Amino acid sequence: MDFLLNTNIQFYLAAYLIGSIPFGLILAKQFAGINIKEQGSKSIGATNVLRVVKESNPQLAKKLGIATLLLDALKGMVVLFAALSAGASNETLWAIAVLSVLGHCYSIYLGLEGGKGVATGLGVLLVLIPIPTLIGAGVWAFCAKVLKVSSISSLLGLISLVVASMFLSDKLNINSYAPLYIITFIIIYKHVPNIIRLVKGEETKVA
Repeated sequence: MDFLLNTNIQFYLAAYLIGSIPFGLILAKQFAGINIKEQGSKSIGATNVLRVVKESNPQLAKKLGIATLLLDALKGMVVLFAALSAGASNETLWAIAVLSVLGHCYSIYLGLEGGKGVATGLGVLLVLIPIPTLIGAGVWAFCAKVLKVSSISSLLGLISLVVASMFLSDKLNINSYAPLYIITFIIIYKHVPNIIRLVKGEETKVA
């Protein structure tokens, strides 16, 4: 068990375990008495919290949706900031980012089920590649306003972020884009059911 004394290993475990915390599920149960794992898309993310809670309490739904979005973003950022303060390498920081997103999407507390990874991905990428992430967030916000479909807006924002990073980031300062590609793959893979519904014209809009 000596490997647990390694600082990097401790950061990796913290990233996954904190990333696994299902804030949306906790908030919806605590304040609305609703199990979002049994309703809507059954996702633990902000969009499903907003959609499900809105049916009974629209005002509370907005508050819980925003709180879920912020907490899901912050849970990856917290570990990154701790690692930055400890002088962790860029490679370690990117590993933390990947594990945070992996934890949210495949939570150890939910039997390896979870959310779509968008908010957590936004949080960690905002720390590591802020300008491309802000560009992606801008595209997401614009598409969400116009299209009112959370999934396609998130995916278009993610694609924009990846493209922007290729022009504005020097291989993520680790001589490779691999961690960003892994995060992108995880998020897109978790959106496969949404993509299928989009193709069928069955994807629900967020009012």
